[in-house]
Amino acid sequence: MKNTIELLSHKIPDSLYLNIKHKYHTGEKLNLSNPKTFSEKIHWLKLNHRKNLYSEYCDKLLVRSHISKDLGDDYLIPLIDVYENIDQIDWDNLPEKFVLKCTHGSGCNIICNDKSNFNIADAKNKLKKWMRRNWYWYGREWPYKFIEPKIILEKYMVDNIEDTSLTDYKFYCFDGSPKYCQVIRGRHSDETIDFYDTEWNHMEFTGLKKTAKKSSGMPKPNNHAEMLDVSSKLSEGIPFVRVDLYSIQRKVYFGELTFFPQSGFGEFIPKEWNKKIGELIKLPK
Repeated sequence: MKNTIELLSHKIPDSLYLNIKHKYHTGEKLNLSNPKTFSEKIHWLKLNHRKNLYSEYCDKLLVRSHISKDLGDDYLIPLIDVYENIDQIDWDNLPEKFVLKCTHGSGCNIICNDKSNFNIADAKNKLKKWMRRNWYWYGREWPYKFIEPKIILEKYMVDNIEDTSLTDYKFYCFDGSPKYCQVIRGRHSDETIDFYDTEWNHMEFTGLKKTAKKSSGMPKPNNHAEMLDVSSKLSEGIPFVRVDLYSIQRKVYFGELTFFPQSGFGEFIPKEWNKKIGELIKLPK
């Protein structure tokens, strides 16, 4: 079924493709005429709320200029270099620790925390694969369709020397109003995914992965109020966007803006939260 969908992905209309794939991932029919759930409204926004500016927000290079203008350079993870293609990368002269990212996709990151053990051949193969891919076709996330593929080299950032995986703070924002923070920890070991409200109450639900595991909770970060303020500014005027941030050495850094978490195919657990959070999205007419 999955291979059939991928083969047809370039040949069928967006709405039909999303209906088929939503049914495949969730087992449920997609209601686009009267969307109620978070997933349905995410797919509706893909099809009906298209602004050219969103492509710049999804471009990991171009979005930096918007963050610089709206918040200031202090919120940006330091940029070391930009490459048009893989052949421009001088592997021997890269820092001992670094992060490589493709500008046009999701999850296409290479993290090196020790160059002496770094597999260059594996990194090249991954980058070649990613640079050929257009993320639009997977979930019809239209902002990715026309992003020019590039590779950026960023400074390696760590909050705790003993734990090299950064904690992700992902704020679910609705027209300038952050409502929930999704906290992901232990990405490289025992991953946990928790949600908190704006008062940092540990919520009963988790997601959007079916395998998501909750932790026993964590203390509110000392710069929580600043993260809420940043999320509010970056999400103003947007029906829904997830503002991804980091807290590194007690300093807030921008991660990315995500308009379609899990491309709309993820699920909240318990299931009823899909509708509860969907109610927070006010669709434009």
